[in-house]
Amino acid sequence: MPEVESARKIWIASDHAGFALKSAIQRLLPNYNWQDLGPIDPNSSVDYPDFARKLGQEISRRNGNGESALGILVCGSGIGMSIAANKISGIRAALVENPISARLSREHNDANVLCLGSRIVAPEYGAEIAKVWLETPFSNDPRHCLRVKKISELDANSEQDS
Repeated sequence: MPEVESARKIWIASDHAGFALKSAIQRLLPNYNWQDLGPIDPNSSVDYPDFARKLGQEISRRNGNGESALGILVCGSGIGMSIAANKISGIRAALVENPISARLSREHNDANVLCLGSRIVAPEYGAEIAKVWLETPFSNDPRHCLRVKKISELDANSEQDS
């Protein structure tokens, strides 16, 4: 797989339970330009929705400006981050537990946020999953483009319904 340009920014955030895995991913994948959105203290209890919002809004804003921004969120299970991030318009967050799902979430779903569970995957395996996810492009196959477009339409419709 091709290396992602090291100049490309990758946003990353966690809660307290995901702090160690977040740090390990950055340490084990040093060739990426990490933009760590926190937390910075592993000993403070924080709420995962706050960090999912912070990262999700950053990714959504940048993608809305024509960039192709990607982010990684880590909590204990990955579930809470995934649920919270997917509430933000423009976010397609994928909870992933193996490299195959990582690849497919990018190829087929154009996922722009990877969610990992620190209680589910070991640091080295989490870094392997993240590397596969970061290096896999969206396929641009017409059937996948149509499906991603339909997901975007769900976003637009939910905004109109509120």
